[in-house]
Amino acid sequence: MSGLSTTNYLTPSGREEAWRFTPLARLAGLLNADVALEQVASFALSAPQPGVTLESKESEPYSQTTDSATIRARSAVTHAQYLTIAANAEVNDPIVITRTGLSGSAPQATRLQIHVGANAHAKLLIENTGEAIVAEEIEFKLEQGASLHFISIQEWAPKAVQLARHHAIIGKDATFTSTVVTIGGSLVRILPTVEYSGQGSFADLSGVYFATDGQHLEHRIHVDHNIPNAKSRVNYKGALAGDKARTVWIGDVYIRAEAEGTDTYELNRNLLLSDGARADSVPNLEIETGEIVGAGHASTTGRFDDEQLFYLESRGIPAEIARRLVIRGFFSEIVSLIKIEEVEERIMVRIDSELDKVGK
Repeated sequence: MSGLSTTNYLTPSGREEAWRFTPLARLAGLLNADVALEQVASFALSAPQPGVTLESKESEPYSQTTDSATIRARSAVTHAQYLTIAANAEVNDPIVITRTGLSGSAPQATRLQIHVGANAHAKLLIENTGEAIVAEEIEFKLEQGASLHFISIQEWAPKAVQLARHHAIIGKDATFTSTVVTIGGSLVRILPTVEYSGQGSFADLSGVYFATDGQHLEHRIHVDHNIPNAKSRVNYKGALAGDKARTVWIGDVYIRAEAEGTDTYELNRNLLLSDGARADSVPNLEIETGEIVGAGHASTTGRFDDEQLFYLESRGIPAEIARRLVIRGFFSEIVSLIKIEEVEERIMVRIDSELDKVGK
């Protein structure tokens, strides 16, 4: 294991703060030290593009971590995949990565490291479908002046289990935009995390999730403002429908003493569409310096807005269609950020189909 990953792996007991919401019995061996993880090079480019390369090689992790699933993945994967976007590259079409070699029959591990060269600009889409039991790590390193919009879509099959860490290191005057969409799977736990390596950098993290009967969808965001004059925005929205649908959103923002000039805000909103569903939302803001531009957070969890429904029905729109319109409107603020029309519409259609499953 790399010298950057110095923390020994420990099987969580469920009493740890990082794992207290996660149903450990449903992880299908991913965190069982007695179960070997099969390493798989699961990322494949859908089409070649100038300035973009994907290769497999032995490499050092970009970052340290204490996450048990990530440490397990690093231990199992001897050669990570490495995606490079060349310096000064203007990649006009989205870089689309599909998943290959994943199986729902045994626990697996996979790693991808992404290097965005100075002043390069690109959009990267990773689509997750099918059955899988996977621990994954995706790391990003953005050099000076680079910008990357990372879109991660989880449309897993019903029995899939995913434990993922998506960590970005953002250089001077660079912009990292992340849009996470989580709909499918039995249990999905994603850690979108950020640190900064240069001033003037910006992290914009957004996401949507929709849980139905028995699904557990968990997103744990951590933004480490470790240098001065950096900016972050976090905006996640979730909806739940059906018996024992469960979502967890943790938003941790840490402003260190040396991070003067920080500008940050985080928001989480949850919409409960039926009885039996539960959403946990925990925003945390730790500030060690008063010399900041601004810092704040907000969280709401509530029932369906009957006033909106009444407004639409009073104009002749049937109740079922009105409900769908309200839910689409709730999600559209974030889904529209993807700016890939066919993907946006597919997500909305999938949300409609999830509603159909629970009779809403």
